[in-house]
Amino acid sequence: MPPTTKARSGKQGKSEFGILLIGLFKLFKALLLVFVGIGAHHYLHRDLAASVSHWVNVLQVDPDNRYIHRLLTRIFAVTPKQLKALSIGTFIYAGLLSIEGVGLLMRKHWAEYFTVISTGALIPLEIYELARKFTPVKVGVLGINIAIVVYLIARLRKR
Repeated sequence: MPPTTKARSGKQGKSEFGILLIGLFKLFKALLLVFVGIGAHHYLHRDLAASVSHWVNVLQVDPDNRYIHRLLTRIFAVTPKQLKALSIGTFIYAGLLSIEGVGLLMRKHWAEYFTVISTGALIPLEIYELARKFTPVKVGVLGINIAIVVYLIARLRKR
């Protein structure tokens, strides 16, 4: 085998690993969102306050702790309409992420474009949310999404 062919196949292997990793990451996020959507739907017709109070007691969490109290206040303010919207929104976004992930795992060229567009379109929203409230998790998510977009654009430009 000529040296140039070996070099190309090694580079392509790295490139394929990157696509595989991004595809799996998208499917993992979709799975998490499905769980969130199921949870939101589960509590749609139940007494959310009673369920949360039950779990506070089971986990033996101090409800007077200022962080727990702030969290409980936000949870108790959620309306059934908001839960329904959350459930629908998470299922739609999970579907989008599933399409991206499966397309990337199947090495479809359109999936790379689709992922660049859908991930890149959300970066301004992530920056806005980060400016509103700075958290390390938001920085990490933003960094991963920027890296995905840059990687895929570089890969598409090579073609």
